[in-house]
Amino acid sequence: MIDQGIQRRSAAVTEMPDELRHDVRLLGKLLGQVIAEQGGEDLLADVERLRKAVIAARRGEVSADEITAMVEAWEIDRAVQIARAFTCYFHLANLAEEHYRIRTLRERDTEGGVQRESLAQAVHELGADRVAELVESLELHPVLTAHPTEARRRAVVTAIQRISGQLTEYNAPGRGASERAESRRRLLEEIDLLWRTAHLRPSKLDPLDEVRTAMAAFDETLFRVVPQVYRSLDAALADGTGTRAPLARPFIRYGSWIGGDRDGNPNVTAKVTREAVQIQAEHVLTALENATTRIGRTLTATAQFAPPSPELKGAIAAAEDAHPELVSELATRSPREPHRQWLLFVAARIAATRRRDLDLAYLSPGDLLADLRLAQESLARHAARQAYGELQHLIWQVETFGFHLAELEVRQHSQVHAAALEEIRAGGELSERTEEVLSTIRVIGWIQERFGVRACSRYVVSFTRGAHDVAAVHELAEHALGSRAPVLDVVPLFESGQDLANSPDVLSGMLDIPQVRDRLAANGRRMEVMLGYSDSAKELGPAAATLRLYEAQERLTAWAAEHDVRLRMFHGRGGALGRGGGPANRAVLAQAPGSVAGRFKVTEQGEVIFARYGHMAIARRHMEQVANAVLLASSPVVGARTAAAAERFRPLAERVATASEAAYRALTEAPGFPEWFGLVSPLEELGSLRLGSRPARRGLGAPRSLDDLRAIPWVFAWAQTRVNLPGWYGLGTGLAAVGSLDELRAAYQEWPLFNALLDNAEMSLAKTDRSIAEHYLELGGRPDFARQVLEEYDLTRRLVLEVTGHTRLLENRKVLSRAVQLRDPYVDALSHLQLRALRALRTGAPSEHERERLSTLLLLSVNGVAAGLQNTG
Repeated sequence: MIDQGIQRRSAAVTEMPDELRHDVRLLGKLLGQVIAEQGGEDLLADVERLRKAVIAARRGEVSADEITAMVEAWEIDRAVQIARAFTCYFHLANLAEEHYRIRTLRERDTEGGVQRESLAQAVHELGADRVAELVESLELHPVLTAHPTEARRRAVVTAIQRISGQLTEYNAPGRGASERAESRRRLLEEIDLLWRTAHLRPSKLDPLDEVRTAMAAFDETLFRVVPQVYRSLDAALADGTGTRAPLARPFIRYGSWIGGDRDGNPNVTAKVTREAVQIQAEHVLTALENATTRIGRTLTATAQFAPPSPELKGAIAAAEDAHPELVSELATRSPREPHRQWLLFVAARIAATRRRDLDLAYLSPGDLLADLRLAQESLARHAARQAYGELQHLIWQVETFGFHLAELEVRQHSQVHAAALEEIRAGGELSERTEEVLSTIRVIGWIQERFGVRACSRYVVSFTRGAHDVAAVHELAEHALGSRAPVLDVVPLFESGQDLANSPDVLSGMLDIPQVRDRLAANGRRMEVMLGYSDSAKELGPAAATLRLYEAQERLTAWAAEHDVRLRMFHGRGGALGRGGGPANRAVLAQAPGSVAGRFKVTEQGEVIFARYGHMAIARRHMEQVANAVLLASSPVVGARTAAAAERFRPLAERVATASEAAYRALTEAPGFPEWFGLVSPLEELGSLRLGSRPARRGLGAPRSLDDLRAIPWVFAWAQTRVNLPGWYGLGTGLAAVGSLDELRAAYQEWPLFNALLDNAEMSLAKTDRSIAEHYLELGGRPDFARQVLEEYDLTRRLVLEVTGHTRLLENRKVLSRAVQLRDPYVDALSHLQLRALRALRTGAPSEHERERLSTLLLLSVNGVAAGLQNTG
């Protein structure tokens, strides 16, 4: 085992591309210089001692006991500095890998070639005519959530982005020696600042902090990348994009739970929800104003070469009558440039909309689109490139984001609604929580009056058990606003295994609710249902949850066809593999046949937001991959192939699901397991990281129970122990129950769902380290639990390799395999530092001052391990 580990690491180092090796070494060397300057050569020497020791341990040359003794010998403050050094290293290594990925994406995007998993590839495979048909109903709906899985402070993220910019400058081709020297100096300056920046949040985030953090992704990436994705599709559908009316229609709609999700989070109030949508509006209107101003200023075509249409002339004349001073000023600045005058006038109206200057403001995005299309139609007569170039991008942006940026969705627990209704029906004074429920509905009404129904109409009900939970929201809306109740699309969220099984019956019951029937009649019989991956995986285990979710999708698809309902399934997938995470495009292709039908809605959570939307090239690639998968999954040919495989392997899936769930429950429901889990992991300390505004527990169940614990800290804590239990536990027992290796291999080869299940488990197993995990599991004082976990790990690892045909984990995924193998020793270093803190906190009796310093060491190591493994929860 050790020899294989040595060979794998050696191979990984050998395989590292020259450009990546150069960047990692450059950034590592500069970090070393900063550490020596700030902490002294002796600090750098201690960092190097630990680094060399953990690498030697992987070769079998140093024992874990020797590393433990080394770490225990350091003063706590010195251990904190060393943890800080390794954490900074991981941030820089992640940055180097991101740059290499971007370079690789650009190299693959060669002229005349069709990039794999792109929109062009979907057109190539399905045909332009078929894709054009699918595009008419294509909907891609990512929903940003504030789920607290981003361990990095915003200040750290910003510092890393500045380093990224300097690294790009340093590597830019054609630069002279003095320019490179200056770039290197600036790199060193920014790395110095990263080292000096506090890595732990000094105070807890409030929900509006989370809203503003998400706005950074919009400002820096989302607003600009969306039209690029549409342009890719338009170019793939036919030649001449940019010189003709587009064939691609806008198919991306963003949603947000940030400032709207109050399930178990008392910090999200009606006032917060109101302010959240105002912050969103400020950002999108500012972006639209800037884009319109930029395009207007550059549109210097004169009336001689781009004569305005009669309609545009009339609109300019009408604008002059209504706002003579403004239009006169624009005419003076842009003489004989009517299109420029008009777009600058439009920009002024957008600015007035942002300022709430009602005399000049637009009343709706539709009015703005009419003005932009007026300019486009005028330009199309004589200057088609100007009509369908940047101006078309602006039109796409307005169509996608409106004046509200993203639809703000509200979520609350069904128990809260039931308690509120009980109070209201009883009469008397209402509690603060019930008043808050009613205030939230009134705010939804205000948002719809200000920004339109599209800005906020979806109300997600957590733990929906029956149609009465949906009816409760409509009844509360009547109590809040009477006949002026807002338009509500109440979305049932099914999270437990039993709720997933009952979901079609719940939808049937919803059809008896008058408000639901009225809404279906008004919206073309559209309905939405949400499937919870996180809590189902936490309850059933990863294998059983995956298969039960698939079964639920099949039944819901059949139900929708029977009742003539256009059902959209909203996938509440987490970032981590133990919460339904993994590659999004493969997840789409693994859905039940007919369940996608050109529509895919999914949560984008925590660290995933910045991983996928932190850079333009990566964001564009991610969105194209998902859109490609949605188009392919909606194809009858692909659907028929998947359906045949699902039918063939249904008995196999049932055996895997039943056996894996039994094994998972035998562990997690055993007496004493919750207490043991709290001892072997930093679960209770994670709240001190102040990852988000939401508490780790809902506060609706028994204190300290696993039922009340949210899925995110459950997964996050297991990742820290290097066990990664939520991503694989029970699967080995499930595979063993089948009995036929040939049948399992056939399912892996032919059924996308089973393929994705095993590949995701393989990724999770690759990030598991058995030897380090043993040290954590020892802390709980229950060798029976530790033995149970390790035996299931050994069984799962062996059978996953046998079924996939791989000789080692991630054998067919070289890039990911290389990243994991290169990181493992450095994560080991942080794990040893974390174990020191945990042992002292669990078994010692530290003073208050020492406990505080140990907690700092623990939390810094948690931060570093999260960066090293590149996932939290």
